[in-house]
Amino acid sequence: MRILIIEDNPDIAGNVGDYLELLGHVVDYASDGVMGLGLAVEHTFDVIILDINLPRLDGFEVCRQLREEHQLDVPILMLTARDSLADKVTGFQLGAWDYLVKPFELKELAVRLEALGLRKAPERARVLQIGDLRLNLDSWQAQREGKPLDLHRASLRILEMLMRASPNAVSRQELEFLLWGDEPPESDPLRSHMYELRRELDKPFAYPILKTMRGIGFALRLEDDEHGD
Repeated sequence: MRILIIEDNPDIAGNVGDYLELLGHVVDYASDGVMGLGLAVEHTFDVIILDINLPRLDGFEVCRQLREEHQLDVPILMLTARDSLADKVTGFQLGAWDYLVKPFELKELAVRLEALGLRKAPERARVLQIGDLRLNLDSWQAQREGKPLDLHRASLRILEMLMRASPNAVSRQELEFLLWGDEPPESDPLRSHMYELRRELDKPFAYPILKTMRGIGFALRLEDDEHGD
């Protein structure tokens, strides 16, 4: 894969780049957000590793511009020292596909990058696809096996976050923050949204892809992933 590392810490960028090159990947570097944005727009990359705390232009803004202004759907893994719930949700909302908190193991980073690289890029930047599941972010229409799913907007936003994170899990707290911010309702409306999502996403089909990860949250995983648990 051709990988772009946008990271202002030369030690981290060097260590990550050396390791990835040993694995056979081609690596390019940028030490600030403006340089990274320019490289990402001018060249084709399979995956981008994007730090948040960057000089000149922070990682959130780089991600936003790549998605909204340049309509690029290259997989983005946010690599950062920030581990707050708000930062994670912001990253996913802006279009990040994965999130890894420093410090991290290089082997885990490599595995996550391989998973991102294997996910098929859709024909348009505003369409997400995992297996036979598709979500059009312009029309907010979801389909599985070509059949439309009847989902309310809140459930569609949950689906978007789960698809961007797949096959990794998203916690209940992250989903609640996505919908209600710092003031979730006292009742448990998330339960009804997840019920609606499971009813439309899994019930009519041969195998379920919405997994409940006990003590963790929820994840979208294809049939083969389930066999590996």
